[in-house]
Amino acid sequence: MKDIYFEKEYGQLYEDVENGTCEVFEFKHELGKVRHLFIKRSIPHTLSSEILYDLTTPYGYGGPLVLEFKEGKKDELIHSFYEAFKQYCEANKIISEFIRFHPLLKNEKDFKNYYDIIFKRNTLLTVLSDTEDVFLREYSASCRRDIRLALKAGVEFKVILEPDDLEKFKELYYSTMKRVDAETIYFFSDKYFSECLKHFKKNIILIEVIYKGQTIGMSLNFIYKNLLHVHLTGTLQEFHHLAPAYVLQYALASWGKENGVYGIHLGGGKTGEKDDKLFLFKKKFAKNKEYDFFIGKKIWNPQLYQKLCEAADRSVEYPSFPAYR
Repeated sequence: MKDIYFEKEYGQLYEDVENGTCEVFEFKHELGKVRHLFIKRSIPHTLSSEILYDLTTPYGYGGPLVLEFKEGKKDELIHSFYEAFKQYCEANKIISEFIRFHPLLKNEKDFKNYYDIIFKRNTLLTVLSDTEDVFLREYSASCRRDIRLALKAGVEFKVILEPDDLEKFKELYYSTMKRVDAETIYFFSDKYFSECLKHFKKNIILIEVIYKGQTIGMSLNFIYKNLLHVHLTGTLQEFHHLAPAYVLQYALASWGKENGVYGIHLGGGKTGEKDDKLFLFKKKFAKNKEYDFFIGKKIWNPQLYQKLCEAADRSVEYPSFPAYR
């Protein structure tokens, strides 16, 4: 199984964000296939005139993914992939690699012997299948109450498939990011949104929440096979008493249930703490299904990694990775 995060066009959306180039390492072997998508970034340094690089996962999830394997030969295939990728990293002056593994696909399990695997947090899934009443099973009582009150007060919603433009969404999204003082990385460019629409129009589902003719909330979501991903969201603060963020989730879940979608991946919180505010908010829509989210670290060239850290006046053990950035 693949997901939208493993499409090269998706990775290319984040080339400007990461100041790098999206590449795919396709490993085809008599024992099977492994596909690895990443963004290759040049490292700013003064060690020499030689250009050095590191690798990172595009926004979201990724990591190497086993696509095919002969029965009983999976471990052998993965080892062969590792040896081939190691040669690629040596030839291309790759110093280190950072991976956000896919929590639903659990691909970190296949590579636990080759990367430093670290648990980060849990992510949440609203399960839409196998029940008649999704909202009773998945939503908290207070959440269901707030949605009922909002709809009773006249809040409406629209589901927009394959939108022609994202202008209204962008305006609301940018205003929300400014209000919450979001990091620069979340202020995606106009190019980002145009490329998103160009390559993934058929995968985009916009939800618009409306009150008395005014748009008070919108979300940009991806549909890929039988899975929905909540991607970006914006709401107007002055209408929070009408619970637009709750109605956005309700509308998406209603559409997904009607169209045979398995579930909605909501992601996780900002931290790994169980009292993380964002995690607790998302938990209101997903009472039953949590997934473990892992990151992976790899230092492909320890000698140069240490020199880069020294040049940046950072310890090799510095908490953020890579330490020299």
